Amino acid sequence: IEIRGCAETCALVKQAGFTDVKLATEEDFYTEYLAAIISCKVVSGLDEAIAHINQHSSQHTEAIVTENYTKARRFLREIDSSSVMVNASTRFADGFEYGLGAEIGISTDKLHARGPVGLEGLTSLKYIVLGDGQVRA
Repeated sequence: IEIRGCAETCALVKQAGFTDVKLATEEDFYTEYLAAIISCKVVSGLDEAIAHINQHSSQHTEAIVTENYTKARRFLREIDSSSVMVNASTRFADGFEYGLGAEIGISTDKLHARGPVGLEGLTSLKYIVLGDGQVRA
């Protein structure tokens, strides 16, 4: 596992005896590695955490671990991702876990589908209205 972090992260990790830590670049916070690499930044509080996530996130899945219900609700409200979790593993962001059946994709778009996509998410609706002269008042 490799950790890429801010200066404070690097110092904390080295204090704990972990040696594979590198100073993160701004690009590291935008990168999805698809490997055993994590970018980590120590922030001063919830405001900075929300700002950092909303700037650098892929808008896929975010999580907060907290006992503060007020902060958890704010996190849920202000994070713009398809899955936002409180005190739960981000590994639950899965179509099958959400009851969508077999997951056949994931979308971070806001239109048409957002989040895990099952078969129903790939369908669209067509509304058919039949009348014989009705009007809307």
